Amino acid sequence: MSINIGIKSTDRTIIVDGLSRLLADTYTLYLKTHNYHWNVTGPMFTSLHALFEEQYTELATAVDVVAERIRALGEFAPGSYQAFAKLTAIKEETEVPGAESMVQNLLESHEVIIRHARELLQTEAIETDEVSADLLTQRMDFHEKNAWMLRSLLG
Repeated sequence: MSINIGIKSTDRTIIVDGLSRLLADTYTLYLKTHNYHWNVTGPMFTSLHALFEEQYTELATAVDVVAERIRALGEFAPGSYQAFAKLTAIKEETEVPGAESMVQNLLESHEVIIRHARELLQTEAIETDEVSADLLTQRMDFHEKNAWMLRSLLG
């Protein structure tokens, strides 16, 4: 079916590709954050356990929002571990690091998403898609705030 929403097909492709990468990054960060929530130990257990829960809960909602935006642009959203693994730049966690390493790893992952969102936001394609631009701005706000909080925990 033809899509005629005022965004050129070539621009929609660029936007969907960027949003697919954002979706994969977000889902991978969701999994990592949830893993850390379950497995954090040490003197900061209570505060980190709560912080990680707050973050993964928001990330779960964000995954749905990003995927639905991809669908609104007329494409199918990636939805498998294999697809996400190909698209994400966030390193999957296979170990259970110490609490401080968890915080550092999450900080780095949030920064990856911030950079990817900013790159897409600066493309010419996004200029005709205010909805995706707004979504990217909201995602950057969330990730920049969380990066600041995580950075503050590291001193």
